[in-house]
Formats: sequence, C-alpha cells, structure tokens
Amino acid sequence: MEWAMAKMMEKPEVMRKVQEELDAVVGKDATVEESHLPRLPYLDAVVKETLRLHPALPLMVPHSPSEPSELGGFHIPVGSRVLINAWAIHRDPSIWEDPSEFKPERFLTGDARLTITAAATASATFLRIGRRSCVGILMAERMSMFLLATLLHSYDWKLPAGVRLT
Repeated sequence: MEWAMAKMMEKPEVMRKVQEELDAVVGKDATVEESHLPRLPYLDAVVKETLRLHPALPLMVPHSPSEPSELGGFHIPVGSRVLINAWAIHRDPSIWEDPSEFKPERFLTGDARLTITAAATASATFLRIGRRSCVGILMAERMSMFLLATLLHSYDWKLPAGVRLT
C-alpha cells in the first residue's frame, strides 16, 4: 500500500488515471464496494506494477529439491536450500522494458508475452504455483485493490511542494 501510494504521488498522472477510472465505475458520490474491483483494470495494473517493483518477499521462501535437479546449468543436490531472487527477476531488462520505471500501462497492452510474464511475476510474488502456494493471495489482492480504491476515491493526494521521494 505504501509503495503504491508513494509511486502514484511521484507520478500524479497515474493517480489521476486511477481516480478517473474510479469516478467512471463507482461514481463521484458513491462508496467503493468489492463488486467494483473487477471493473478497475488500471487500478489492478497499478497493484501489479507495484508488486513487480517491490515484491513482498524479495528473496522467496527457501525451497529444497526432493531429488537431484539441474537448473540453469547448475547441479542442485537433494537437501540444498534454494532461494529465488524475485526482486532481480522483476527488474530483469531481458524481460522488462525500462525495468526500474513505474509503468502500470505495461500490464494493459494485451501483449501475450507480457501477459505470460505478468502472470509469472504475480506467481513469483505470491507463490501461486503448486501445493505450497500462498493461502492469503486472494485476500491480499482484493484488500490491496479495495484499500487503494477507497483512499484514491475519497481523497486527493500530493506531495508537499519541493518534496521528492527517494
């Protein structure tokens, strides 16, 4: 939540687009409800882009292979502890154009390659894969969108004059 708000305050045009989407879907005098969330694709893109740049766990929960494996030309013996660097994957320039830039639009292009990459990013962020996937993923996604929608629909946010977040 904090990263999303910080990124949008640094880029007021992104916040304005989210607020315009909220006004169109929710209305200016209505209250944001959970039923509105599926109709807020730009807000969803903001959440995905925030998680891409700032994953909840930059180094994923350690895994251990149950049989000898090979990954990227490396032999991984049974019992090894393997850490996945989600932060580095999410900022890999061979996958992401301008990987350090906050660009929610990248998740709205309809580009099949990006759609697969976005799904993989979301999977890495919440470990959606397999039997050890995050049990709280649905709640985390919904609550993030709902809280951001409520904050952005109810208030205008901006940094004080001359202040820049680093």
